[in-house]
Amino acid sequence: MILPDRAIPALLRATMANASFVTEAGARRRLRERTLRPASYGPPRRLRADVIISAARDDAGWPIYTVAPRNAPAQGTVIYVHGGGWVNEISLQHWQLSAQIAAEAKTTVQVIIYPLVPFGTAQQVVDNVAATALISTRTYGPTVLAGDSAGGQIVLSTVLQLRDRHGLTLPRTIAISPAVDLSLKNPAIATVQPTDPWLGTNGSRVFINLWKDSLDVSNPIVSPINGTMEGLGPITLFSGTRDILNPDDRLYAEKAVKAGVDVEFIQHDGQFHVYPLLPTTVGQEARKKIVGRVREAIALEASLGSA
Repeated sequence: MILPDRAIPALLRATMANASFVTEAGARRRLRERTLRPASYGPPRRLRADVIISAARDDAGWPIYTVAPRNAPAQGTVIYVHGGGWVNEISLQHWQLSAQIAAEAKTTVQVIIYPLVPFGTAQQVVDNVAATALISTRTYGPTVLAGDSAGGQIVLSTVLQLRDRHGLTLPRTIAISPAVDLSLKNPAIATVQPTDPWLGTNGSRVFINLWKDSLDVSNPIVSPINGTMEGLGPITLFSGTRDILNPDDRLYAEKAVKAGVDVEFIQHDGQFHVYPLLPTTVGQEARKKIVGRVREAIALEASLGSA
């Protein structure tokens, strides 16, 4: 079902989607809820008939699901890191996007179920996503990293680590409304805040303080905008202007372009946080773009590898 853009704020209000992010008290309530009653992370019973899902655990013992096209050869892989403010578990929309990528790009998608705050930390998770990417390049060949919101932060921090520690450059990274500067110090955030029906700074800081653990908030493992960007592979970044993360996403794209990175910055006026995941016409178009970019990146890398 496709909804009009004007219905999204009402839907977010009805589901109280912003309750965890707009106030410190709301954030602490969510932490208590998630600690006492962890949410389910498994795939939905009915997804798409043209994909098959298998489950395993990685070397760190974290669940990792592989979504693959049914009855079709798969080439390369996408590692998908879901968003949720570092506190919320994977949602139906994340599974739907992962299945769409697998089926339409004819690739495998590895969905990592990483530990959330107050148990998971930025360093721990980035280290393990990087390790998964290294294994994937050996197992599946061309590997694309993708993530939204908090997951976008994780993948953009991970590509820095892959370059610096392992000399690995990925053929494409896809970041959907990523949190790139967790200091939230950009003065333009206050200008956007009244138009954002989803995110807020007061509650987000509670989760950020737990997520960064002992690291300074300026550390690129926490805030990838502070990393040196020269030598990174191509990046596709989606951002909507009714999102408090949009001002920093624009700065990230500008900095990456100045560093010589191939950046595709797709900004939509009037769109919301993680709009490519939403059941709207614009979201649908963005998902098709994601599938196309994955297909192109894997095919190009595979052709270079066989040359």
